[in-house]
Amino acid sequence: MVTNLAFNNSISEEPCLYREDVYDINKLDNRHEFKGIIGRCSRIYEVFRTVQKVADSDSTIIINGETGTGKGLIAKAIHQSSYRKGKPFVQINCGAIPENLLESELFGHVKGAFTGATTSRPGKFEVAEGGTIFLDEIGDMSPELQVKLLRVLEEREFERVGGSNTINVDVRVIAATHRNLEKEVKKGNFREDLFYRLYVIPITIPSLRERKSDISLLVSHFMKCFSKNKNKDVAEISDDAMAIMMGYSWPGNVRELKNLVERLVVLKGQGKIISCDLPEKIKGEAVCGKMPGMEISKEGVCFNTAVSEFEKSLIFQSLEKTKWVKNEAAKLLHLKRTTLVEKIKRYDLQNHST
Repeated sequence: MVTNLAFNNSISEEPCLYREDVYDINKLDNRHEFKGIIGRCSRIYEVFRTVQKVADSDSTIIINGETGTGKGLIAKAIHQSSYRKGKPFVQINCGAIPENLLESELFGHVKGAFTGATTSRPGKFEVAEGGTIFLDEIGDMSPELQVKLLRVLEEREFERVGGSNTINVDVRVIAATHRNLEKEVKKGNFREDLFYRLYVIPITIPSLRERKSDISLLVSHFMKCFSKNKNKDVAEISDDAMAIMMGYSWPGNVRELKNLVERLVVLKGQGKIISCDLPEKIKGEAVCGKMPGMEISKEGVCFNTAVSEFEKSLIFQSLEKTKWVKNEAAKLLHLKRTTLVEKIKRYDLQNHST
């Protein structure tokens, strides 16, 4: 049996689709989409509801979530739902810019402030005047800059690097991090006063493994989008391939899923995606328990893949039963330890409980 998972949307560079369309959250049961963010599980619905509640409040927001979960999408959704939507949405990754340049990027500089400053230049806060500034990976910001950011949040003013004139700004601040800032505060890596100033309204984005019911929606969306964007004809995925993808933990979250679907669509070119097309890493981890019963559909089944998955399932079960003690696991399977170790390496099986 083959599941047709076609969707009709356009591609985006973000982990999830972002468009400027505005959807009523009450229509989600039919659309599975809110401001371009695809999902139908209760966790993501709760995020949507929070976005609607806080959008016009102008309160500072901190978005928590693992890398690749779509924190930038939520920040954009908040901006597009607010009265500031006609003003700039300015994004800056605090962890991607060297510390000695980040201050200038945020607050701008005057001519001659440092070597190479041949002209004055406004910073992101000035550019975002009247709109929203999104400070991604704020947990990577240096303590010195944290002090200056705290002043902006409290007094809405700052000076350019090398300047003496105070600049007043009207911006909505949204920050995001994949770090646990409470732990960073205890370690002395993040200022406690800034932590409380940012945590006015916290929003936590669930990881993809916490919203597995959304995987099929995302796969269908990305397949359709990449087929159109890459001029390919791949709009179906087999049930066994989807089952494997559902069993994978997706440490890179939606971004990892998107990249995988792009690869599958480009390499497949046309037809349907089947389990043989999936990377060994994903097939290896997906068999994290009992091997499901496999029926041969009218489209057939990849024999080698089925045999490999069954073998991996047996090995994984033996390792789990013996708490990953290889000698004991080898005895359960009536194998030599060296043979078991070779198979573990071949299938890249890993103990995720440690």
